[in-house]
Amino acid sequence: MPSEPGPAFAPGMTGRELYLRLLQRVRPYWRQFGGAMSAMVVLALTEPAIPILMKSMLDGNFVEKDPVYAFWSPILLILLFSIRGIMNFVTNVTFEWVAGKVVLDLRRMMIERILTIGVPYFDTHATGALISKVTYNVNQVTMAATKVLTTLVKDTIIVIGLLAYMVYLNWILSLAVLLAMPVIVIAVRLLAVRLRRINRALQHTMGVMTQVLEESIRGHKVIKIFEGRPYEQSRFLERANWVRRYNMKSKVAGSAHMPLVEFVGAVMIAMLVYVGTHQTAAGDLTVGGFVSLMMAIGLLFPPLKRLTGINQPLQKGLAAAESVFGLVDEQPEADNGSQTIQCATGRVTFEQVSFRYPGMDKDALKPISFEMAPGTTLALVGHSGGGKTTIAHLIPRFYTPTGGRILIDGVDIQQLTLLSLRRQLSYVGQESILFDDSVAANIAYGADGTVTEERIREAAKRAHALEFIERLPQGFDTVIGEDGVRLSGGQRQRLAIARAMIKDVPILLLDEATSALDTESERHVQAALQALTQERTTLVIAHRLSTIQHADRILVIREGELVEEGRHQELMDRKGEYYQLCRHQFSEQIEPAE
Repeated sequence: MPSEPGPAFAPGMTGRELYLRLLQRVRPYWRQFGGAMSAMVVLALTEPAIPILMKSMLDGNFVEKDPVYAFWSPILLILLFSIRGIMNFVTNVTFEWVAGKVVLDLRRMMIERILTIGVPYFDTHATGALISKVTYNVNQVTMAATKVLTTLVKDTIIVIGLLAYMVYLNWILSLAVLLAMPVIVIAVRLLAVRLRRINRALQHTMGVMTQVLEESIRGHKVIKIFEGRPYEQSRFLERANWVRRYNMKSKVAGSAHMPLVEFVGAVMIAMLVYVGTHQTAAGDLTVGGFVSLMMAIGLLFPPLKRLTGINQPLQKGLAAAESVFGLVDEQPEADNGSQTIQCATGRVTFEQVSFRYPGMDKDALKPISFEMAPGTTLALVGHSGGGKTTIAHLIPRFYTPTGGRILIDGVDIQQLTLLSLRRQLSYVGQESILFDDSVAANIAYGADGTVTEERIREAAKRAHALEFIERLPQGFDTVIGEDGVRLSGGQRQRLAIARAMIKDVPILLLDEATSALDTESERHVQAALQALTQERTTLVIAHRLSTIQHADRILVIREGELVEEGRHQELMDRKGEYYQLCRHQFSEQIEPAE
């Protein structure tokens, strides 16, 4: 068995701070919550009424044989349990409604944060762990926010009410019950720390298991081809077994108090039977009083068990709250700019821009300077890992340069609001990110405001996508599946290009948009790209010579440095870095190009 996995986050807020913060999420629904609490208090107060009514029934009906008691006792009994049923229904339904609203609010906060967190966060956090926080952890929070609180309030009132009645009935016998309470309290506190630690690890491991499952589903084709089933199955079952073990540890720790409570209860009942029998025989306690006392202590132990049992869901909820609030408290992308651009001309300038990824010991991009004139195409070429994609990611401020500055129309992009900056940009990548929606919805995704069918159709036509769209079963209304799985690679790319056309912005980023296509698909995509890049400032990252040989300017990037620049033929004539790159990387394409 591999070593025990640890949690991915360190504990921060105390249990008290976490709980108070959870209760703040209930505040918007205080009317419903208050109504449910009132119903719960009434329900709790009816619990001590049961032994009180029982004493009156026994002494009045069987000892004193009073006809008034005989008439009213059944009516009061029916009324009491009717009230209990109504209050129990109101409490359960209302608290469930409040819990659902709290979960919805937390999920809204989490998805808002996920959609506003900067790109570096996703570089260091697994997708499965984030999914687990939103789907699994947040449900555990409601146990602490509502259900634990209801148990705490209701059962505390029940215990206090029953103890008060027992003291009133016979304080000597009740003293034995009070003396046993500290023993139970100490045991519960000792278990609390272990339960929090176990549940924190459980939720982390659940996130890891979700990540493995997500990778297995997403990569099912590769797994089949490379016979990865045994490895993936073993990897998943290892995490699933740790989830099982943590659940078991939590259950063992959470249930450890039960034997103690039951043992203490047995001792108390034995003492009551012994002492109560002697007091009844001596006339110090009536039969009804003795039965009522026994019933009161019998009714006392279920709420005591529930009170000691809330430690497990409480610690699980608090561990989940640490995880949920840890995500909610993440800092969103820095958006300190105050200037806006309504419609940029498209001039992009890099002035001695350098960049180093967090945690790395060397720069991914060394000081580099260049300018993209409005309406021109600039191509970046070089070996993988040289820094081309880093340059493209700096323009929309996915990352912040560690040195230098980037200008659009002479304005430092750090001074622009993110919304204004990104409204000037469009992007088509090597892997087209499409959504499990209709063709029309995917094309219109980048549009500002309402999009007419005519605009969608025109964008599809210019992207050379109209022909295949019309052959789909429902045309533009066809749902294309996750990541457009029902389409070919070339068809997906043309939809992505149509989406970029709909946005209609002055600056375009193309990241190896044709590198994974066959010749026929590339022909269609290239034609679509030519239509897309017209009158737009375009940054192209490409591994295909046909994509870059007609660029207005080509930059050769090696290990984060700009080593050559010029037009295609100029660079070929120099027989330098670009020439060597073309000989090795584009050898099968050089002859046709010449």
